[in-house]
Amino acid sequence: MPKPRVTIIGRPNVGKSSLFNRLVGRRVAIVEPTAGVTRDRVVVPVRYGDRSFDLIDTGGLGMVDEALLREHVEAQIGFALETADVIVFVVDGKEGHVPGDDMVARRLRPLGKKVVLVANKVESHHEELSLPAWQRLGFGDPVSVSAKEGFGASVLLDRILTELPPKAEDEDEAEGDVLRFAIVGKRNSGKSTLTNELVGEERVIVSEVPGTTRDAIDVVFEFEGKKLMAIDTAGVRKKKSLEHAIELFAHNRSNDSIRRAHVVVHMFDVREPISQVDKTLAAYCVEHHKPVILVGNKIDLAPELDLQKWDAYIKQQLAGLDHAPVVFLSAQEGTNVDGMLELLFDLRAQTQRTIPTGRLNAVLGEARDRQLPSAGGHFPKLFYGTQTGTEPVSLLVFVNEPRLFRGQYERYLVQVLREAFDCHEVPIRIAFRRRDKIVLGGKD
Repeated sequence: MPKPRVTIIGRPNVGKSSLFNRLVGRRVAIVEPTAGVTRDRVVVPVRYGDRSFDLIDTGGLGMVDEALLREHVEAQIGFALETADVIVFVVDGKEGHVPGDDMVARRLRPLGKKVVLVANKVESHHEELSLPAWQRLGFGDPVSVSAKEGFGASVLLDRILTELPPKAEDEDEAEGDVLRFAIVGKRNSGKSTLTNELVGEERVIVSEVPGTTRDAIDVVFEFEGKKLMAIDTAGVRKKKSLEHAIELFAHNRSNDSIRRAHVVVHMFDVREPISQVDKTLAAYCVEHHKPVILVGNKIDLAPELDLQKWDAYIKQQLAGLDHAPVVFLSAQEGTNVDGMLELLFDLRAQTQRTIPTGRLNAVLGEARDRQLPSAGGHFPKLFYGTQTGTEPVSLLVFVNEPRLFRGQYERYLVQVLREAFDCHEVPIRIAFRRRDKIVLGGKD
């Protein structure tokens, strides 16, 4: 049985995303004092007390969007309302009642859903005195909150729990080890189309207008009985092209999505050359030791594409990702999407390798005997190593002079280790630490 769904609704700029972030406990939705910032449905699981539910943020009802996406946004809102178990109707307690609130109320009344009315931005005694006036909307007394200051959040969560359907027997079952993967790439590379293909519904707005997705959208789905979470991110542009705060937030959200993903799906339109944006994203993945699948999308629109040449081209363009696998697909037609999903699990399994210490040191000893770093008058000594973690595979190697082993020799060791431990397609992180005692094989 799916978890209960709680949908936040309201006219534009009443503080829905601020309230969403406050209830979730971290900054998920973009908050900016501009009507129409939230376009997609943003869904995050929430655990409070003994209950779990999915909290859903939506775009403002009745928004006028500069990118002419109003119809799409309204469709997303409609779906969120239809599937909600509880609706949190947010009004602006500071500004007071306006006709837009009546429009939202008229939309909600025929649904027959449980509605919790919330007066946001209530931060003074005067604003508290005006709360009874909101009863005219027909949803009872409002819960007063200040999403900005955090006042009333726990009271609202308590109220939401009282309105949820009875607890299902399987609600407390473990979520399972959900594989999180970030879908990144420059604008209009097909990220949202892929997300919608994966979940089988128009979960993310897809439009020919570049930059449609602004938030990072978490979407949970199942593939062959296994749970995955796709993190669809905003299309990235060069920083100097960021026009205002919303674009900057979206850019930072893409980086955050990469950091919290187990695997990164880096998408490209095969008809377009590799851009500086693509190289920057790739460098960020390398810096954070993330396994990456390089996805050449829109092959249905490039029938004459030489796949081998494109594979070689992308590897040559993206420094540090020569080990990353390449997948060609059509997100629009669903071609080879299942193959990409299978590869996600394979790559994550590679990042979870546990290497026996004895075998690790045997491989390090063989690598050392074949080649030592250029010393520049010093005598490099590699002693022994131990595994310190997974995701990524992380090793601590003791040497006499760490600076001699970084760079080229580090890359040599990583390649040797990938081959030895069958993790050819993922990064390996090596930290070198100074030690004077010789341990490995008794050799100098």
